[in-house]
Formats: sequence, structure tokens, C-alpha cells
Amino acid sequence: MSERLGSNASSSNRLEKRKKMTQQVTVVVERDPESGWLVGEVTELPGCYTQARDMVELEKNIREAIQVYLGTTQDVQPFLQVWGSP
Repeated sequence: MSERLGSNASSSNRLEKRKKMTQQVTVVVERDPESGWLVGEVTELPGCYTQARDMVELEKNIREAIQVYLGTTQDVQPFLQVWGSP
């Protein structure tokens, strides 16, 4: 079955057809002993690192780092779960 989305298709129909991709990644968080900042590494993406002063900022930064790494502007909503406290 094929579907043609032309100028007659409503924008809501186009949005319904578009699927959002969710990706799970592993983020390792360590505290830098010299600066005290948190450092996050995405283990599935070699060289994908970021840092921040607190976990809220680190989560924001890691999402941005993943988007840049993947070279896309689409929403990336990785599942971020931290075990233990920094």
C-alpha cells in the first residue's frame, strides 16, 4: 500500500505518519577529582563526552552531545539512568 502526501494532505496527517525514534544509551558519570565537575561518557558512541557542575546540567549537555555526535537535529531522547550518586 502506498500513500501520497500532497498539498491536499493536512499537516496533522503528516505528523501522524512521522514516527519518533527513541534510543537507549549507557552514560558513565564520574566526578573529576581536580575540578569537582561531573564528566559523562556515552559508551556506545566513542569520544562522546561532556561535563557539567550538576546532574541536571549534565543530562542537558549529554543530550546535546549525542545530537551533535549523530549529526542530526531530530529529537534524541535517550534513557538516562544513573546508578549511585556522584
